[in-house]
Amino acid sequence: MTTTHAPLFTIELLADRRRNLAGLIVHAGADGGAQPERLPAHEDLSEVAARISCFFIPGTTLQDDLLAAGLAPLDQGAVHHSDQLAPLTPHPQARYLSGNWYLAPPAKPTGAQAASRALALQLVQLVTADADTHEIEAVLRRDPALSYHLLRLVNSLGMGMSRQITSFAQAILILGRAQLRRWLNLMLFSSRSNDERSAMLLARVAVRARAMELTAKAAGMDKSAQELAFMTGMFSLLGILFGMPLAEVLKPLKVSAELLNAVLEYEGDLGQLLRLVECIERKETSTAAALLAQLHVPADEYNRLLIEAHRWMLDVIQESRGGGHA
Repeated sequence: MTTTHAPLFTIELLADRRRNLAGLIVHAGADGGAQPERLPAHEDLSEVAARISCFFIPGTTLQDDLLAAGLAPLDQGAVHHSDQLAPLTPHPQARYLSGNWYLAPPAKPTGAQAASRALALQLVQLVTADADTHEIEAVLRRDPALSYHLLRLVNSLGMGMSRQITSFAQAILILGRAQLRRWLNLMLFSSRSNDERSAMLLARVAVRARAMELTAKAAGMDKSAQELAFMTGMFSLLGILFGMPLAEVLKPLKVSAELLNAVLEYEGDLGQLLRLVECIERKETSTAAALLAQLHVPADEYNRLLIEAHRWMLDVIQESRGGGHA
């Protein structure tokens, strides 16, 4: 497979004044490079724009295509940018919040919050170690929020069942261990009460994990490597979630050396995938293009899978809000 030199897209997350995901900004040629002459993945982008407000920076050569895809020119005065969580006081005229404010260290958790996080991390450890279902069920019974979300998820999926799921063991069996691991990690980010970073952290980690998984597939990696890429994306932000050094958060978890070395040292194929997605998040598209060339993934294909990752993220957000429209 040969790679193309098409400029890469980056997609920036926007929050509203209540700190919930409210929009996306699509950038092309983000670090000063050339802009594409055509809009790749036009239909995919249109589908995303139909679900959430999508914007572009006025003046791009793609303006007509972006307008046709359902995006709107961004009013810079409507956006307040911050990389700091506190004090986060947007200008009164600002409708949206941009920046990495939700990656800032969290406030010190209350006793109840700390206990909930400890239980959630214990669940991650049990599932990662492929523990007995009864052990997992025992911990779930101690966390009403996670228990509720699990049963609601399995019931909403239907799974071809003619009756409702009523027990944790049954839900775990139907969902399967691989999907349980994926769901549980997403719930880690979405179920943090009184943490105003939660909604945007969930959006960020969902995009990161799914983009890494899809890139692994595009690079020809097998199914197990794709699943590991997803988990690497999820685990890479656990330090941000807990406000602790990542190595300390991961210490009690029985994760593979490959995953551990990827998130701590950027080693191996997983480390390369993580470095790639972080470059895209920082709009460092020249470096990202070089990493894609090493993976033999064309830039236009990556643009499409990045859009797909955001579309999947909107599904996750919708589920975390109880089925409401993202």
